[in-house]
Amino acid sequence: WVSRRSSLFASRKSVKEKARLRLRAFDVGDKFSRLPLAKASVLLPLLVREGRLHLLLTVRAMQLRRSPGEVCFPGGKSEATDKDEIDTALREAKEEVGLQPEKVEVICRLVPGIDKMNHLVTPVVGFIEDTFQATPNPDEVSDVFVVPLEYFIKPLNYKTLPYKTSSGYLSWMHCFIYDDQVRKTSFKIWGLTAHFAVFLALIIFGKRPTFEVDYDLDNLISSAENNLMNLYASLYERKKSNL
Repeated sequence: WVSRRSSLFASRKSVKEKARLRLRAFDVGDKFSRLPLAKASVLLPLLVREGRLHLLLTVRAMQLRRSPGEVCFPGGKSEATDKDEIDTALREAKEEVGLQPEKVEVICRLVPGIDKMNHLVTPVVGFIEDTFQATPNPDEVSDVFVVPLEYFIKPLNYKTLPYKTSSGYLSWMHCFIYDDQVRKTSFKIWGLTAHFAVFLALIIFGKRPTFEVDYDLDNLISSAENNLMNLYASLYERKKSNL
C-alpha cells in the first residue's frame, strides 16, 4: 500500500512537471498588459486526480446580472489595489470559492481573450491541491465542479455555436456538454471559458483535437497572439468608425 501510494505520488509529480514545462514555454507575462482595454483575469485551476489533469470550474449564481447560471472560471475585473493580472485572479478565486492565494502554485499567464464587454481577460494558470474543498460564495457562485482536461481536445459531446463578435463579424465558438456521472448533472461550457480550456489542453497535450480550431497547431503561441491582435484591431477600427 505504501509503495502504491508513493508511486501515485511520483506519477502525480511527473504529470505536473510535464505540464509545468509546457506551460512555461507559453507564458506571455505582461506582454499584453499595455493594451488600452479594461482589464479582467480568470484563474485556470489545475489539479491531478487519478493520475490525470483536471480543471476546476464554477457556475455563476442565478441572481447575477451578467451571464447568470453560466459556467466560468473563478475571476473578474481588476481592482486598483491589484498589482497585476495574477493578483486579480487570486483575489477573485478567494472571494468566489474560498481558495487561499498561498494554496495556488501560479505557473504562467497565457494569451488573453476579449470578452463581450470588451475587457481584456488574462488567463492565469495555477496548480491547486487535489484535496481542495471549495466553499462557494452564494452571491456569486452556485456550483463548483471539475472536468478532465483531456475533455477539451477529445470531447464526447461537442458542437460549434455561431456568434457575432463585438466588432460585428460572424464567427463561431466551442460548446462542450460535460456529463458529470457522479453528480448526474450536465454542464454546458462555451464562449471564452471553452476557448481558454481548449488552448490550455492544446498546450499541455500537444495533440490535434477531434474538432476544428482556429490555430496553426505547429505555431500555437504566435497564431494565438495573432488572433488576439486581429480581434483587438477590429475593435479599434469599429471604435474609430463610431466616432
